[in-house]
Amino acid sequence: MVKMVSHGKHIAIIVQQLNKFNPEDQSVEDFLNESAKMLQTLKVTEENFVLDTLAGCIEYKSLLDVVVNAFFVRDGKYCLIAERNLYIVICYLAAFQLEELGLQHFSRIVKSLDTAKMQKFLRFFFNTLYLNTWIKDEWSQFYDSVYVKENWIDPLLRWQPRVQQLIEQLTDKLSNRTTTIKTSTVTQPEEFNLTVPKPRAIPIPLPIPVLEKRQPVPPSTYKPPKEKKQLEEIKRKNRRKAEDLLLKANASQFRCATMKSEKGENTHDSSTSKPSFQAQKIQSKIDNIPIKLNAAAILREGALYQRKMEQELKRIENLLRGAGDPSEFLEWQKQMRGKDMEEQLAEIECRRLQGKLSHEEAVLAHQNVIQENKKKADLIREEKAEMMHQYAEKRLQEQKEMRELVEQVVEGHKNAKQAKIKLQKYKQQIVQEVCEENRELLRQALEEEEEKLRKRYELIQQIRAIESLPSLRHKFVDLTETGGHGLICEMSIVELRERLALLREAQKAAEEEKRDQIIHEKQAKEQLLLDKLDQISLFRAELGRAAALKQEEKKRKSQSGERPMKDDRILNLQKKIVEKTMERKKQAGLLKITPQKTSIASRKDSLQWNHWKELEESRERQFKILQRGFMARERAQKMAGYEAARSGATVCILRSEVQ
Repeated sequence: MVKMVSHGKHIAIIVQQLNKFNPEDQSVEDFLNESAKMLQTLKVTEENFVLDTLAGCIEYKSLLDVVVNAFFVRDGKYCLIAERNLYIVICYLAAFQLEELGLQHFSRIVKSLDTAKMQKFLRFFFNTLYLNTWIKDEWSQFYDSVYVKENWIDPLLRWQPRVQQLIEQLTDKLSNRTTTIKTSTVTQPEEFNLTVPKPRAIPIPLPIPVLEKRQPVPPSTYKPPKEKKQLEEIKRKNRRKAEDLLLKANASQFRCATMKSEKGENTHDSSTSKPSFQAQKIQSKIDNIPIKLNAAAILREGALYQRKMEQELKRIENLLRGAGDPSEFLEWQKQMRGKDMEEQLAEIECRRLQGKLSHEEAVLAHQNVIQENKKKADLIREEKAEMMHQYAEKRLQEQKEMRELVEQVVEGHKNAKQAKIKLQKYKQQIVQEVCEENRELLRQALEEEEEKLRKRYELIQQIRAIESLPSLRHKFVDLTETGGHGLICEMSIVELRERLALLREAQKAAEEEKRDQIIHEKQAKEQLLLDKLDQISLFRAELGRAAALKQEEKKRKSQSGERPMKDDRILNLQKKIVEKTMERKKQAGLLKITPQKTSIASRKDSLQWNHWKELEESRERQFKILQRGFMARERAQKMAGYEAARSGATVCILRSEVQ
């Protein structure tokens, strides 16, 4: 058993050397040789103890890191990372050197260190549950599990009751410990022996210039204008109206062509189809409604009506010159669009039936795939059983090879300790030479540092002597004088203030002139908008009368129903679908599937059938919408022709009234 006087001192040396060790920069042998040179002042037994502990901590670093890392995660959350190597040393002594040192010597080492830290670490490491579970499993990843249990875990469990008594002693010491406060002598400063300066004359205070009172900021600056709130409210209402119109347009697709008020109905057409859009009732007193529009909307609507007037005048001139009537062309266009619509609807129905036919064929193919998958699954089960048998034999062979490798590694560790002892004697001589060179270098460095301090002290004395001299710090300022820098544009502060006052007056005059100009421009713009509003009200009154006439003519039209259409391709596809459905049902009855799988398949078939049913219903709705859209578009074109014929005379009347 090693006997040492100062246990804490040697543990501190070991921790210090471990902090210096870097496995990337130097090898283990070089590090131990350098440590041996530094430890020549110790006794032989103490030096051997320190070197053996250093070598063991480096050799079993992977095992010690497992325990110390877990300690910092669980119980040592508030411990310093700088003390990590201290816990590594204590863990090495407890795990690998406890039987060699003995409990008495080990307890002396522990008591020489910080009581709270040692009590917390030993309680964590000698926990029976931790030793039997995760510590054993983690160490078994580096060494054979049998070797770990026999040589390390079992001895620790045997020492655990006696180490527990040591932990209780440390706990009692912590509870009874009293803190002592060390009193240190405080340095008493002494005053410098400096000459007392003469009292300085107090200068006459300058009069403080009084500034003119500024006008307060008007409260309207921090309040938003009323017009902005009104515009936001109008925007919100317009957005709600637009959303309502969008919902109505999405609900009745292809029927929005009949909602335009500029187009009228053709009274000469004898179509009997039912109108799909009910026009709103026109108010009788349009002139009494106040027009709430912004400037851009008023100008835009005025330009629109002006452009329409020019187009109608041009069209009337063309009619007077002998241009033709487009009614025959519209009739021919209606017939051709009807044919295109019938062909398009037939094509949509054919696509729907073809999709249904492909669905039936896909179900038949799925049933065939199920039968093939059964055969493949049986083959895969047989191959899997054979591969598991081969894997078990291979695993047994690898375990035998691993045990042989562990035995060879253990023998290598025993021979390494003998080689270390031989190297220590050779390296002690080198350590002595290095120590002498270090002493000489330290002596030279101390002499140079003393010389620097002496020069610095002399420089400080000179600076303090210069600072003690009196100096004038106050300067009288005359505002009527210039700075004296020799510049052409140089002026005094009084002259600068006068020039600034003249500039402010000129700026105010320019602002007043600009304000008058803006007021005149605003009045001219308002007058222009009022003229445009009068013109818009006249046009809206005429449009209201035209819309009322169109509503009366629309009520006289008769209704016509839809005629069913059939095609040879559609009939052939329906027959094929019926045949495929019968074939699928027969094949499903022949298949022998387990009840669970059949229920899943039937559930999938029902989901697919519902999906195809929904597709058929959506396509039927689209078919009806297309029919109504084509008919509504034809009616809109006829109404546009009739409206164009009537609006020409109306515009001429309006122009005469305006003049």
